[in-house]
Amino acid sequence: MLKRLIVIVTATILFSSSLTLAQSKKPKPPDKFPPNPLEITTPDPLSPRSPKEKEPLTLQERQKLEPALDALNQEAAAKLQAGDKVAAFEIWNRELRLRRFLGSLAEVQALSRVGAIAWKQNDGEQVQYITQRLQTIQKQGQSQKKSAQIDLELWRSLGQAYQNVRSPKLAIEAYGQVLLVVRQQNDPIVLVETLKTMGELHLSWFDYSKATPIYEELLSLATSLGERVNEVTYLQRLADIYEQTNQPQQSLNVLNKLAAIYVSENNFTEIPELKLAIASDYESLAKKDPNLLLEAFKNYQEAYTTAWELKEYVRAGDALQKLIALYRSQGQTDEALQASQILVDAQAQAANFYGMMKAYDQIGQLYVERKQYPQAVTAFQKGLELAQQLKLEEAYFTGQIQKLSKANF
Repeated sequence: MLKRLIVIVTATILFSSSLTLAQSKKPKPPDKFPPNPLEITTPDPLSPRSPKEKEPLTLQERQKLEPALDALNQEAAAKLQAGDKVAAFEIWNRELRLRRFLGSLAEVQALSRVGAIAWKQNDGEQVQYITQRLQTIQKQGQSQKKSAQIDLELWRSLGQAYQNVRSPKLAIEAYGQVLLVVRQQNDPIVLVETLKTMGELHLSWFDYSKATPIYEELLSLATSLGERVNEVTYLQRLADIYEQTNQPQQSLNVLNKLAAIYVSENNFTEIPELKLAIASDYESLAKKDPNLLLEAFKNYQEAYTTAWELKEYVRAGDALQKLIALYRSQGQTDEALQASQILVDAQAQAANFYGMMKAYDQIGQLYVERKQYPQAVTAFQKGLELAQQLKLEEAYFTGQIQKLSKANF
């Protein structure tokens, strides 16, 4: 009994001691996020002077530093090629820290170069470091007043660097500063290039509302300069934007301008697809103004007839399908039947046997609507023949024929 009591007391003391020891050990704080290696201030053997000295490098200092940094870049590239990505970016980060001595422009251009590599290597952490450093430089640039030319060069490089690290919003901010300078310089070529870059960036972010005025300005510039090719390009881009943003009236205005250009240049190959888009816009607008349905019919008809004349039977078939659907929506069964017969011919010319089969099915359904069952059976039988050749939907056509036969039409 005494031994048992001693064991219990001993165990209690040991447990109490271990509990006291555990309580005395405070939990370790979580690891801090690693510092940006581009902001390390440890002296470097290649540093020409202290980073605190604000005076620009002398020519001799630059001539000594630049080849050394180029050598670091080559060394890092060799490491990456050898498969040592960690060592490669350590060397590149050292190079980038030292590039700062050469000025903001040289640093941004180097950040842009390494940022593109980091993105390609899917190194998200390195991309973040570079992006943070670019933002720091951007803030410094905004607070400093420099000549327009220096600003332009720096901000354009910032924009490109942000593009390389896939930060479109930040790139747009940078190019916005470029645009302010370019507008004052009265250089239409540089203005157009800047607007094009900004327009593409807005579209990459699906920001159609901000892309629209840019492409409208580009269109105006191209028209005033008589640049027909660019005018067509910007009209096409605006048509896509208006379609994406569901603005049929604006889309229609642009598409009609495009059609006029194509007709004036005898470029009829683009007309069928263009007429299809115009008809679709009229169909959308007709929901509020039914009188516009006539324009929709007219443009669908022009789309298929032009395509037929060009022997583009696939496009002709597409236009006919749209036309038939519109006829059916308006209860114009006779016209839908006529167009469906033409559709069979178009699909035959295009050697689209599946399309022919579906056209015969459509004809059969239209005859059923008119209660003309013998004609419907004939259409379904032709569809069945094609289905048997294609080994598709045979049961469907057989079922349609049997159903009508049982009805003893």
